[in-house]
Amino acid sequence: MMLIFEYAPIAMFVLLLLLLFLGVPIAFSLASTGILFALMMWGIDSTALLTSATWGIMNNFTLIAIPLFILMSVLLEKTNIISELFDAVYKWSGGLRGGLAITAIVVGAIIGAISGVVAAGVIGLGLIALPQMMRYRYNETLSLGSIMAGGTLGQLIPPSLNMVVYGAITGVSVSSLFAGGLSAGMMLILLFIAYILFQAYRKEDVAPALAKEDRATTEEKFASLKSIFLPMLLIILVLGSIFTGAATPTEGAAVGVLGTVIIGVISKRLSWTKMKESIYESMKMTGMVGWILIGAAVFSAVFSGVGGNQFVSEMAANAPGGKWGILFFALAFIIVLGMFLETMALIMLATPIITPVVVNAGFDPLWWAIIFMVVLQMAFLTPPFGFAIFYLKSAVGEKVTIGKIYRATVPFIIIQLIAAILLIVFPQLATWLPELLSK
Repeated sequence: MMLIFEYAPIAMFVLLLLLLFLGVPIAFSLASTGILFALMMWGIDSTALLTSATWGIMNNFTLIAIPLFILMSVLLEKTNIISELFDAVYKWSGGLRGGLAITAIVVGAIIGAISGVVAAGVIGLGLIALPQMMRYRYNETLSLGSIMAGGTLGQLIPPSLNMVVYGAITGVSVSSLFAGGLSAGMMLILLFIAYILFQAYRKEDVAPALAKEDRATTEEKFASLKSIFLPMLLIILVLGSIFTGAATPTEGAAVGVLGTVIIGVISKRLSWTKMKESIYESMKMTGMVGWILIGAAVFSAVFSGVGGNQFVSEMAANAPGGKWGILFFALAFIIVLGMFLETMALIMLATPIITPVVVNAGFDPLWWAIIFMVVLQMAFLTPPFGFAIFYLKSAVGEKVTIGKIYRATVPFIIIQLIAAILLIVFPQLATWLPELLSK
């Protein structure tokens, strides 16, 4: 039994990965691995530990923001706000090489700032932006990559569901996380756009500008701004209420839902039927997230109980290079897990294990949290289980092979690594806005 206990942390991860490769849903892979090892280690008495872990995660007030932000995201989709945003932005950027790809990045950021749900961004852009890019003969790799990169900005641009979960686990202020995510997200947007422009102007046929007859007139450009006004007002209401301290993130989410309903009513796009469909879909998505949180809580409790946290801490402490060695071990730990785990589950597993090690090494908790989020965004794009890959595949169907989507992620993963390095070298890039708002 002592031998089993000694190698239990490694065995738990091996079993978890095996279940994932066999196609078992992530929530049940996590929960069944935790339950099996709990029964092996401590017998039937372990049920108290598992019940406590489940109750602890489900009884967290901060997490109420999750179903509210999900509902807001579904309402946006039902009211066709995403398609109007894309149309408005690309009318202004159509004369620029790479304009449609840049539009995907900008609209992805706006969607992220409204809803904080990555699936809404990737699927919405996949359905709306990709046909336009194919029509104008954009390079397929650049098109697919820019859609996934833009859609995943909802992970970093507040309000982010993953930041809500991270803040609930660590006690780091969610408002400060949102502010740091906004500053880091703006940097990442600029890096994405710079890469698209470089590719577009390096070779003309990679991302050509729209033909003159297809470009919007000045009158059409200004008319399109009407469709941006209400969504931008919604962003200001949600983030403004949180950043000014007028509302908690959970209350800000409620403001967002109310604002989205009002926009839908004013624009006459939200009927009772669409409202009921939105609530039903939100309940399904919230249930999925809830099961992932429960599964991850069970796995984490058992992993900690068998000495897994200490095992990883000792590995980090023994990494060469002192505190910087610990930091890069932590980053490698998250990147490797991100290849296999859904991001919500990754936060639940990795945060209690690796964050205390990094903070105890002398790094600022908020700065580390923002770097964690940037690296976590890579998990959406990293094969073999990057969720943005499968969100986009569900949107495009058989038109694009999974292999092409995998290849399209590579340059944008590299850009995200560059962003993480910049945040490490220049910490102020992550902390200047939270420090400014705290004064």
